[in-house]
This record gives sequence, structure tokens and C-alpha cells, in this order.
Amino acid sequence: MKDSRWWQMAAGLACMAAISSPQYVWTLFTPMLKTEFGASAAALQVTFSLLIVLQTVFSPIQGWIGRHVAARSLIMAGVVLTGLSWVVTAQVHTLNMLYLSYGILGGAGTGIVYVGVVSLLMQWFPERRGMAAGAAAAGYGMGAMLTTFPISHMLAASGWRETMGVFGVVIIAAGLIAAWFLKVPSPPSPALIPQSEEKGYSTSFVVRTPLFWIMFLMMATMATSGLMVTSQLAQIANDFNVAHLTILGMAALPLAMTLDRIANGLTRPLFGWISDHLGRERTMAFAFTLEAIALTCWLALAHHPVAFVLLSGVVFLGWGEIFSLFPATLTDTFGTKDASRNYGLLYMAQGVGAVFGGPLAAWMHQASGNWQPVFACAIGGDLLTALLAILVLKPMRHRFMRGGV
Repeated sequence: MKDSRWWQMAAGLACMAAISSPQYVWTLFTPMLKTEFGASAAALQVTFSLLIVLQTVFSPIQGWIGRHVAARSLIMAGVVLTGLSWVVTAQVHTLNMLYLSYGILGGAGTGIVYVGVVSLLMQWFPERRGMAAGAAAAGYGMGAMLTTFPISHMLAASGWRETMGVFGVVIIAAGLIAAWFLKVPSPPSPALIPQSEEKGYSTSFVVRTPLFWIMFLMMATMATSGLMVTSQLAQIANDFNVAHLTILGMAALPLAMTLDRIANGLTRPLFGWISDHLGRERTMAFAFTLEAIALTCWLALAHHPVAFVLLSGVVFLGWGEIFSLFPATLTDTFGTKDASRNYGLLYMAQGVGAVFGGPLAAWMHQASGNWQPVFACAIGGDLLTALLAILVLKPMRHRFMRGGV
């Protein structure tokens, strides 16, 4: 059993890696897409927001479908939808079709896979949910580092249409192979299940609690700052005149993106593991403050290519852990009865963050002519969320777990 679950972990991470490129290499395509469709930055970023919003909106639906369809079959379907979104996008010629193919189709596919894998791995590691959720999210966060340089080179050599067509097929092939090995664990003996988790709470109860909505607000606030960087890293690099500079013979932008993927992946199991030992809220406060400090330093030093690359990695180190800390905290609090649907609803907070981190941030930059207002909002949100973790979430969870309101 113990050996089996580590194989399941490996297969789950491979599935996440396969479907990570639509979110994490989007910024590489934006300069060519702006020229192709004659769109403003804000209009183009609607595509990215749709990807995240559909990914998150589909999450609770996936939780419901998962009760009736085998996890492996559902995840395979999500992989195919994700790959097809790129294959279809390679053929589109209007901005509205781009929204439909890359945004809506891709969002539905990635949402199915993401929530399905996270939920499945938390079932395999019930005693270490923080680590399991973090490791699953790490596969998603780090997966695109395998494709960043290949996609960057193919974009330069063959253009965006051929690149999306080829890598869409790669997504389908790699994801289906990995998903084939997934399975649901055998149910444990009732005597081994803690009483609180055996009962759990239904989703209809969870969404009526102020505790759930505090977590939703915090996750949405943190998602905003991370998605602002993810969706517009290329534009930020261009505005600070570092996009085409080289470090050790490598272009600064794809190098920064690769480092970001590493940091974004490592932070999820790392802080998940830390929170298993030091507590969820204290870990949140530390990580969120780290991102605020990193964003401040990044804004001040972004003109320097080495600083731009290194500090972008620290920003992701302080952001990516939300995808391990929040699902683990949610399941700790409300049990496993409806864990998949509960996290599906909480995961919709990332969709809210996508609206602010994508087109709204692009509009603020366009209106002000610089990135200071955008960074100021992100830094303020990080610090606010760090305070909420200690001053609001921690005492509320304590009262709830003790049987209070």
C-alpha cells in the first residue's frame, strides 16, 4: 500500500506537469498574439482570465461528476480537453475564437485535471494532506519548466500557430500515459478514520460558514498578485528593458520563467510540509509576508537582469504555496466527506484573482503608464492576508474546531 501511493504520487505529478503549459507559458505567446489579433493588452488578457475562471468554476462541477465517474477516466478527459484547446487555438483567426478555444476549453480541461489529482492524492495521504496537496500542486507549478525553453525556441523558429499545434498533441500524449496509472485507494478501516473526519461536513453546510468565506477572501487576494506576474511577466520584462538581455548566455525572460517554475513547484510541498508541523496559519503569515517583501524589492531592482530573474523566483516562492496551504486547511477544518467539492468551490477564488491579476492589472498599467499602482495593490493584499491569517482565521478555526460558531 505504501509503495503504491508513491507511484500514484508520481503519476499525479506527471498529469499536472502535462497540463501546466497553458497557464504558465501564456506570457510567451502574448507579444505575437497582440500583433496577430491587433488587440490591446487588456483585451488579450481576457483570454488568460477566462482560462483561470473556467478552470476554477468547473472545479466544483468536477467534484460532483467525480462521484459518478471513475477518477482516472475523468482526468483523462480533462487532459484531452486541455491538449485540444491548443490544437484548436492554432487554427483560430479572431479574438472571440481565441477566448473560446484557449480560455474556455483550456480552462475546463485544466480544472478537471487539477482538482481531480489534488483530491485523489489527498485520499492516498490522509495523514499528510499538506504535503500531498503541495506535491500535487508542485507538479502543476513546475511542469512548465520542461516546456519553457522548447516553446520559446519553437516560437522564434516556427511561429505561434505551429508551436501550439505541436505542443497540444504533446499535452494529450504525455497526460494520457500518466493518467492511465491512476487509481482510487481502497477505503480504510472505519476504526482508523478520526471521528471528526468520518462525519465531515457537507458542502451545503460549509458554504454557509463565515470561516469558509474568510478562506475564500484570503485565497482570492493572494491569487491576484501571483496571477498578475504569471500573466504579464513578458510585458513587465519588456517595460523594464530586460526581456532580451542575457545571463550566462541565456535570455533573461525564459530563464526567469524557468526559475519561477522551479520556485513555484518547490514552495508547494515545502510549505505544505512546514505547515504540517508548525501550523497552517503561522505558515501562511510567513509566506505571504515573504511575497510582499519580494515584490517590493523586485519593483525597485527590476531594471537589473540578474535581480529581475532571482527576485521573480522569490515572488513565486512566496505565492505558490497557497495551493497546498488552503486545501489542507479546508480539509483539516471540514473533514473529507465533501472534500473535493469543498475545495472546488474554494478554488474558484483563483478565478476572482484572475480578473484582477489579468485584464484589470493590464488596464491599471495602461492608465497609469507604469507598474507601481499594480505592485502596490499586490503588496498591500499580501500584507493584509498575512494579518488575516493570524488575527482572524486562526481564532475562527480554533472556535470552530472546539464546537463553537
